Amino acid sequence: MSQSFSSSTELVLASGNAGKLKELSALLLPLGIDVRAQSEFNVPEVDETGATFVENALLKAREACRISGRPALADDSGLAVDALGGQPGIYSARYAGEPKSDERNNAKLLDALRDVPEGQRGASYWCVLVLLRHAEDPVPLIVQEHWHGEILAHPRGDGGFGYDPLFWIPESGMTAAELSSEEKNRLSHRGRAMATLLSHLEGMSAL
Repeated sequence: MSQSFSSSTELVLASGNAGKLKELSALLLPLGIDVRAQSEFNVPEVDETGATFVENALLKAREACRISGRPALADDSGLAVDALGGQPGIYSARYAGEPKSDERNNAKLLDALRDVPEGQRGASYWCVLVLLRHAEDPVPLIVQEHWHGEILAHPRGDGGFGYDPLFWIPESGMTAAELSSEEKNRLSHRGRAMATLLSHLEGMSAL
């Protein structure tokens, strides 16, 4: 992007997740960026028909831009397991079907890996952030970061969400569900992606 944000910039978060809105608002406030929920502009959930995290994030950001008339930020994230050829990937949240269920998703993942021994259960959480200045923006800002770990045979920890109880981080000696919120935000795919995004935004000028 050749232009940056001004102190009066409003940014729409292309998500209905209240936790993400709170987190992003706190991170972007020092830059003078006011983060608004897409629900304020009646932006509907879009069908995630893309084949990649990038494509789905673009779909969400473009729809939020189109309806709100403001810049929009979207993310798409998930788990890619090496032994499963990158599955569940973009289907991570609905791996076991509808309605979405972390418990059933984890159970399906363990079943898929039942014959894969320890040491061969490498996996990565991926996060893609897409920022569009307007719906037809030809040069979106795209940030992609990952968090590498391994999949355990049994869940551990009560924190986090998604596949966190199965996602083992060797250097920490615990699962993502056992980390404190502060430590997880520092190490995670989303935390790294946000840090990279912020470094880009800090160098930008007005939209």
